This record gives sequence, C-alpha cells and structure tokens, in this order.
Amino acid sequence: MTDQKQTNRIPDFKSRAEMAEWFDTHDMTDYKDEFTPIEVVYDLEQPKQETIVVRLHKSVKEQLAGIARAKGLNISSLARMWLMEHMQEQGKAA
Repeated sequence: MTDQKQTNRIPDFKSRAEMAEWFDTHDMTDYKDEFTPIEVVYDLEQPKQETIVVRLHKSVKEQLAGIARAKGLNISSLARMWLMEHMQEQGKAA
C-alpha cells in the first residue's frame, strides 16, 4: 500500500471572476476537508444613542439616497460615515 499525497482540489485562480465562477458551480461540502476552521468574534457596539436633525433640500437628500443605495447603505449610515471621515481628516489637520 502506497501513501499518496492528496493534492488540493480547489484550484488556484487567476482572477476574482474565475474564482467566483468556480465557487458558484461547485458544492462546498465536497471540499470541507480543505478549509481551516476559524474563530469569529463579534464585537457588538452599543446602539447610537444621540441623534441630530439635519435639514436638506429634497434634491440633496435624493442624491444622498442614491449614493447610499449604490453602496448598499441607508442614508443615515452613509451620512454618519462621511461625518466621521471628515472629523478624522480635521483631527489630522489640527
């Protein structure tokens, strides 16, 4: 009886598109022995407790909503992200 080294059955990919196509057409349960288990830790933040009201022109709100939707976010999340980014930039300049 000879020992044969098992080769990796999940191929190396040349692009993300090639990888996505391969994973879309294969059942991962057939390859579970090739994956390494990891520990996932969720750090659930406290909900935001403070609110502010920002009045915008309808066209600005619609534009903001369109950008948020394209990024897969809601308006509040996008606005909060932009505010935090701007505040970080201001902190670096100060």
